[in-house]
Amino acid sequence: MSKGPLTRFAAALALALGGLLIASPLALAADGVGIGGPADDKKVTYWAFAVLVFFTLVVIVGSLIQIRLEARKERLQADLQRVHRPVD
Repeated sequence: MSKGPLTRFAAALALALGGLLIASPLALAADGVGIGGPADDKKVTYWAFAVLVFFTLVVIVGSLIQIRLEARKERLQADLQRVHRPVD
């Protein structure tokens, strides 16, 4: 018997949430000390600056890509209009 897609999605979601609930005590078992050791003010500050720089660079690079793509699109549209002029 075939189950509907919504039923399969609900079953997968319930299984994933159950797995997270079972694994959550293991994630917090080391008194909150992660791979990099205890978090002090210096580490938190450096991570915050790194996140700030990362997202700034993502916006700048994305804008530069968009500018180049827009210029290319406009150049192609101008070429098409030049080639396909209506005959009077």
